[in-house]
Amino acid sequence: MPKRAVVAIDGPAGAGKSTLARRVAQRLGFVYIDTGAMYRAVALKAMRTGVDLADESGLAKLAREARIEFEPGSSRTLLDGEDVSAAIRAPEMSPAASQASVFPGVRRALVEMQRKMGAAQSVVMEGRDIGSVVFPDAQVKIYLDADPAVRAARRVLEMEQKGQRLDPLQVEQEIRERDVRDSTRADSPLIRAPGAISIDSTALGPDAVEQVILKIVRERI
Repeated sequence: MPKRAVVAIDGPAGAGKSTLARRVAQRLGFVYIDTGAMYRAVALKAMRTGVDLADESGLAKLAREARIEFEPGSSRTLLDGEDVSAAIRAPEMSPAASQASVFPGVRRALVEMQRKMGAAQSVVMEGRDIGSVVFPDAQVKIYLDADPAVRAARRVLEMEQKGQRLDPLQVEQEIRERDVRDSTRADSPLIRAPGAISIDSTALGPDAVEQVILKIVRERI
């Protein structure tokens, strides 16, 4: 195995990227990097400091100044030294992060941070543009997708397990709207990166998808 390796997992909201990236990183002994959590952290910092989510320059400044870290062997997200893992998963943080992610200045700041993370250690990194923009030369590139209705149902179940009840139809509508925003934005749109292997998880459970990804990793690295 190379001294440092990058496994890039891209795909739309609710496709199971976080769950699979976390599991694969644990199996490989790599650090799990949740780039979506990074955008959520910037949005949280903006909301806490009163920066408007429509203020590109203000958000870009926050992104450059924020210290976002992921603990090896853990799924905790630290923002300026504080564990914000629970705070960034509140229902309102998903649309807020989506708003922040459309701005090129915010994306540039976080992409630079992500590249530094990948240069320092072997990582499994998931997001919308990892294989296409952040690490186009990643040894393994996966595009994970699923039917929007299935993705919505998974999100509803996830939040129910945390004690929060959501409207399934509203969640599906939000997911479809986010798909459009992510795939049509001018800067780093959601696409299947060249060389990425597509996996449709609509009818597959996490165990099955994990085995598929690990097989691909063994073949590529």
